[in-house]
Amino acid sequence: MTDIKKLANKLVNLTVKEVNELSNLLKIDYGLVSNKIYDEEHITNNKNLETKVEKKTFNVILKSSGPSKLAVVKLIKEITGKGLKESKDLVDSVPKTIKESLNKEEAELLKKKFEYIGAEIEFN
Repeated sequence: MTDIKKLANKLVNLTVKEVNELSNLLKIDYGLVSNKIYDEEHITNNKNLETKVEKKTFNVILKSSGPSKLAVVKLIKEITGKGLKESKDLVDSVPKTIKESLNKEEAELLKKKFEYIGAEIEFN
């Protein structure tokens, strides 16, 4: 084993107490301090990455039926398989969730269908 590999092996196998002692030794004897700015930036960057994760499933919510309420009722009946009265009641009580747990492509397709007939849709 080379000297560097031996050193790396020793460092990896240090106990918590030994790591603390090494840290103090490096601070006191060599003036080396931890880079708190790096640590804070690293934590901030990780939080930013977490917030950029894209949703995988969407709920399609009817916000408004628009000018053609009958067309919206028919489309809801077709999409959900509900009866005509249930579909009409859903349209009358907006905002209401129409479909749940859809992938992005399915949700976008439904949104286009509803917007084509004048309804207002949002994702949740």
